[in-house]
Amino acid sequence: MKSGPDVFSIEDLRRENVAGWDGVRNYQARNFMRAMRKGDLAFFYHSNTEPPAIAGLMEIIQEAHPDPTSEESGWDQVKVKFVKAFPRPLSLDDIKRIPSLRTMVLLRHSRLSVQPITPSEWKCLIKILGK
Repeated sequence: MKSGPDVFSIEDLRRENVAGWDGVRNYQARNFMRAMRKGDLAFFYHSNTEPPAIAGLMEIIQEAHPDPTSEESGWDQVKVKFVKAFPRPLSLDDIKRIPSLRTMVLLRHSRLSVQPITPSEWKCLIKILGK
């Protein structure tokens, strides 16, 4: 799940501990968010910064429900809880250099603010970020 750190950062989530992931206004991203389940973990990705990078981890604590920031019906948010910030974020350039991640949605549809990750991609990223 992506956010520009000037809009909402991993440190903002750390301070708030729990927040609604609102403002998603793309149908495909909304549908990916609707597929999330309570207890799922998600990467917090800082976009619109140099370098863009996976900055932390959060947990879905409430499934998709109407987004109160939307003036139109049909847009949802999930509620997320801070889990951790990574001491060394994993940059987009680093991700691009990992052969087993070359088919990630992030690398093919980079503008989507909410994206799925396969189980093998998840395992690879957790292993790298845990070092």
